Amino acid sequence: MSTAPVRSETTIADFWGDPRCPWAWITSRWMLEVEQVRPLETRFHVMSLSVLNEGREVPEKYRQGMTDGWACVRVCVAAQQQHGSEVLRPLYNAMGRLIHHEKAGLGHDMIRAALEEAGLPADLVEAAENTSWDEKLRAEHHEGMDPVGSDVGAPVIHVPGPDGEPLAFFGPVLTPAPRGEAAGKLWDGVLAVAGTDGFFELKRGRDRDPIFD
Repeated sequence: MSTAPVRSETTIADFWGDPRCPWAWITSRWMLEVEQVRPLETRFHVMSLSVLNEGREVPEKYRQGMTDGWACVRVCVAAQQQHGSEVLRPLYNAMGRLIHHEKAGLGHDMIRAALEEAGLPADLVEAAENTSWDEKLRAEHHEGMDPVGSDVGAPVIHVPGPDGEPLAFFGPVLTPAPRGEAAGKLWDGVLAVAGTDGFFELKRGRDRDPIFD
């Protein structure tokens, strides 16, 4: 049984993730689980690992992903701009399932399938190679990432702080996603540390690959 204070009002959590990031995908599954046991509403936003890693040296095995990864986030931003931010949740869910569970890749076939699953117009796939969306993409990316600094990755979460000011933090990075009350207890702990003035980091080395269950 959780000993965290009971919150009667719904907490709005703004979640920034790149659909192709497996760690962000797992965290998003955890947050949807938390919604079932805590008064939480998750709002989805777009960040881009390709934007984040521009100009950085990345391992060879990730370089193609940096190039291919532009397509899906451009489409996400185009969908957001044309149909409202609420479409990002079903679109992220569809892309994440196809990428991480169905191993559908990052190409146009995956994007078309995700758009269909999310109930969005098929012609949004044209945004995949359209660099005119990059300005909006960068703005959306930086809105989420700038408050936590440049030395973190995905996911990033913003929540209201105790004083009304927003709290922004990277993570949590975890696998597999906790379920039920275990998910809720972790959320309580995350809010506790994120709301502690002067708290910056809690970390240990990863000893397993992402587990999608």
